[in-house]
Amino acid sequence: MLDHSFLLYAAIYLLATVVFVPAASRLGLGSVIGYLLAGCVIGPFGLGLVRDVEAIFGFAEFGVVLMLFVIGLELDPDRLWGIRSRVFGGGAAQMLVCGAGLTGAGLLAGLAPAAACLAGFTLALSSTAVAVQTMADRRVLATHMGRAAFGVLLFQDLAAIPLIAIVPLLSGAATEGGGAPSPWLGIAKVTGATALVIGLGRSVVRPALRAIARTHLRDVFTAFSLLVVVATALLMERAGVSMALGAFLAGVLLASSEYRHALETDIEPFRGLLMGLFFMAVGMSIDFALLASDAGTVLALLGGFVALKTALLLGLSGPLGVPADQRPSFAAVLSQGSEFAFVVFGVAGAAHVLPGDWNKILTLVVALSLVLTPLLAAAADRLQQRPRAERHREPDRIHADEEQVLIVGFGRFGQIVGRVLFASGIRATVLDSDPDHIDFLRRLGFRVFYGDGTRLDLLTAAGAGRARVLVNAIDDVAASLTLVDLARQYFPGLRIVARARNVTHWRELRERGVDTLERETFESALRAGRSALEALGVRAHEARERADAFRRHNLTTLEALLPDWTDEGRRISAARTSRVEFEQQFQKDQQEFEQQIGHSWQRADPD
Repeated sequence: MLDHSFLLYAAIYLLATVVFVPAASRLGLGSVIGYLLAGCVIGPFGLGLVRDVEAIFGFAEFGVVLMLFVIGLELDPDRLWGIRSRVFGGGAAQMLVCGAGLTGAGLLAGLAPAAACLAGFTLALSSTAVAVQTMADRRVLATHMGRAAFGVLLFQDLAAIPLIAIVPLLSGAATEGGGAPSPWLGIAKVTGATALVIGLGRSVVRPALRAIARTHLRDVFTAFSLLVVVATALLMERAGVSMALGAFLAGVLLASSEYRHALETDIEPFRGLLMGLFFMAVGMSIDFALLASDAGTVLALLGGFVALKTALLLGLSGPLGVPADQRPSFAAVLSQGSEFAFVVFGVAGAAHVLPGDWNKILTLVVALSLVLTPLLAAAADRLQQRPRAERHREPDRIHADEEQVLIVGFGRFGQIVGRVLFASGIRATVLDSDPDHIDFLRRLGFRVFYGDGTRLDLLTAAGAGRARVLVNAIDDVAASLTLVDLARQYFPGLRIVARARNVTHWRELRERGVDTLERETFESALRAGRSALEALGVRAHEARERADAFRRHNLTTLEALLPDWTDEGRRISAARTSRVEFEQQFQKDQQEFEQQIGHSWQRADPD
């Protein structure tokens, strides 16, 4: 029988989510802060509706695992290489400078060298969720500042992995006595487990994904996606390494796979819910009794941390290429701690790397710094030299992985369109649901991904919001119309070029406002008619003119019939009138043709 306490807790979590998260978003604080506030209210230090925080943490930690898997999926090697200078140059500089500065502060606060180093470099990380949302709200992601901040955040996502993995190694240094495990043994375990994950990913996971995709059972594909994450996470944990590291490696291995977008969209709902539960658990764990009993220490650490990190970021913003008037905003959006800090400090506290209540104090400091970020960003806006509306807007930059054309359906019709574009130097993102077909095309160099093109989440992940042209080459008529409806509703600025299977399909597309479409057999049939005329002795240019005349008449007739299509009587009458007009026109053309033939014979025969 289902445990009613489980349903009660689920109702509490969901109610807190729907109350606090929308409220925080409307106030411009972001969803992460909404989850934190919800956890504070319902947790043991708030209303006390939920008390077993450790159990919630154990379950919600899987949200972090899924988040790292999705981050790994986003790190396509080609994309990473294109922004390598901002990521590995700017990101590494930020981590080294901020990490060293905060480590020094930790030493001054009385921490041991290992603990100060771990705390300093962990606090050097910033929250990707909070920073990106803050920049998106202010529409500065496309500016120099936004691009520099994103590069730093991307490197931090990479740097968080070794920070999480190194905690068990540091626990040996922090433990008194000679029984601590050898660091070399830990490194060997990490190396071996990593090699095993890479080997299994290439030899087992991709072929299995291909086989499951052939079944066209979406639920099974989703189940296998979760299985990949869980299995790799457990494998790494068995080797004594962080589960998050295993999930991240699995994501990187599949980042260049044709199933990347399908995996991302299937994992996203679970990731979002579990990450929300994770942040809520963090809010529950904030010890307000500790804050009340030692408010001076906590607030001093919070002020010192935010002030020192902001100052270091301001000093780095110039070398990173951030314009002078955008440097305060750059420092403000990266001044907070990271969601990874909750994981690192939790593991470090359990491993006794951080002494006493330091893990709780630092967790509290990071949580409060997340709440401060929108306020600091608003203050930075006021420090700008000119109002935002008067600043020169930079031209939009199209990144190498943001293709301007999205082709959905890559069968016999879509292939020709893609090859024409490819031959013209235009790359396109392609979505198709035939795994065997996709594998072959990827070997030929096409950028093809597996997935159902009628899913809104998959279209969004494939870049429909950035593309200029959507080529609708889906074979199934119903699915083709569904795709057009989605594009019209959610991507109104997207130009649609569509394939029509027949006249009825053509009419359905035209009624949806698609004005650039081709009937798949119409042009080939016209070309066959021209060839037949030429085989009967009609000159090539005359055959072409007749075919062109037929094309114009046919399209004009269809457009004329479109308003009365549902009225069968009017449609039949209009079709008959059109046929009579066309027959009369052809008779006239034939008479003119015969006269031209007669004149040419007379000129050719002098008798």
